Amino acid sequence: MSAPGCLTSELFRREGAVPATVIAVAHSGIPFITAYVWSASGFGTKFSDPGTIPTGNANDVAITSNANAIAVAHDNTPFVTAYPFSASGFGSKFANPGVLQPGTGKRVAFTEARNAIAVIGGDVPWTQVYSWSVSGFGSKFANPATVPVSTGNAVAFTATGDAIAAAHNGTLRIFVYPWSASGFGTKFSDPGTLPTGNGKGVDFTNAGDAIAVAHDTTPFISIYPWSGSGFGSKFANPGTLPSETPFNIAFSATNDAVAIVGNVTPFITAYPWSSSGFGTKFANPATLPSSSARGVAFTATGDAIAVAHTTTPIVTAYPWSASGFGTKFSDPGTLPDSTAGNGVAFA
Repeated sequence: MSAPGCLTSELFRREGAVPATVIAVAHSGIPFITAYVWSASGFGTKFSDPGTIPTGNANDVAITSNANAIAVAHDNTPFVTAYPFSASGFGSKFANPGVLQPGTGKRVAFTEARNAIAVIGGDVPWTQVYSWSVSGFGSKFANPATVPVSTGNAVAFTATGDAIAAAHNGTLRIFVYPWSASGFGTKFSDPGTLPTGNGKGVDFTNAGDAIAVAHDTTPFISIYPWSGSGFGSKFANPGTLPSETPFNIAFSATNDAVAIVGNVTPFITAYPWSSSGFGTKFANPATLPSSSARGVAFTATGDAIAVAHTTTPIVTAYPWSASGFGTKFSDPGTLPDSTAGNGVAFA
């Protein structure tokens, strides 16, 4: 294979001229979004910045499952910005949604089928969902009948697109709804054992059989079985709790690991995951992220994990295997021009 960073056909799908793998970082500081080619060797060439950059500090980034679009949640109106994406990088910004997100965009997520996009943020109704196509934003779906009562912090769809979860401040901390082409269904019943603090991150396994919530008081992580009926009984806490007040959480694409990131060293904590719950915590990476971590993501093949954090190099990535963290990949050749990394995503 060509050396890392060479924009050759070996690194791209032929169909649609879409990058085979891309990593994107949402960060504070212009241009607010930075994307790179990604390969088994790590970071490749940085793509040129978009022609129209987001209007404020970027808090999160999402990439469609076939890497043909990138969306950014950010601080200033319109609070979410999206672009076509191809082997050439960013295209011209899509038109803003017809009904704008009413407050700061904190997190953003696409459905796996690429037919909807959700943005969660700092004002009622907290989560807004729009239809999505190759033309960009479509009509906004009606708000759910039961709207959370406090600030939203994270949003996720199941891989099959039949449920949407929102992590919130406030008593309930986690709201989950059925999702369909018609939009929100009737909210699922709350879990029998609620998370103990404000919900900061949420993710489903790709298999759709578990949902994880990161929250800001001990044990910091709560995971529940998930099915078409909703929440099952909470899994037992991990034997070794995370040390960090968390900002985000992610399952591996292969459903066999879960990682949580936060603001206390080691900044990232990862565990084996199975239908029985948590396994014994993986050893910390030999080279830790340099500071408070705000975003975490695994590759779709489960062979790497990346962390966005608040000091240079802004993004840190490691090989990932059944043994846990490998030796840190070299930093990107061109670092994000940033004061803080807040979110990270692979295609």
